[in-house]
Amino acid sequence: MSTATTESPILAACPQCHAVVRVPADKSGDHPKCPRCKSELLNGTTVALDAQSFATYTERTSLPILVDFWAPWCGPCKAIEPALEDLPVDVVKLDIDANPSTAARYGVLSLPTVILFADGEPRATVHGARPKKHFEKAFAAYLR
Repeated sequence: MSTATTESPILAACPQCHAVVRVPADKSGDHPKCPRCKSELLNGTTVALDAQSFATYTERTSLPILVDFWAPWCGPCKAIEPALEDLPVDVVKLDIDANPSTAARYGVLSLPTVILFADGEPRATVHGARPKKHFEKAFAAYLR
């Protein structure tokens, strides 16, 4: 009788077509591709979302997702982009001007607001422009 266990597959959202794709955990580092649009999955690029794709990323995937609630006119939002992109976690952006009801649902009243989602739920929040170390500390339990 074998005692080996296999890890559960990863459910990842495609950064291009937003389809949810099942990726074997042991293949996640092999540059998997989306079967629908052939885009590379898990590529570390920041993805802009709308209300529908927001739900896909935060509710249907199995990876922790860092959501940057921002607006094009917000200078501090632009200032924190490099710090967020350097974190070892998938980062997505939601323009609150284009998606006010989604922002309101999570109590976003000031910018920038960054919320880490895991297992479909908000797990940690940072308000305001902060240095990278602050984000690392706030989200440490979810960084890979």
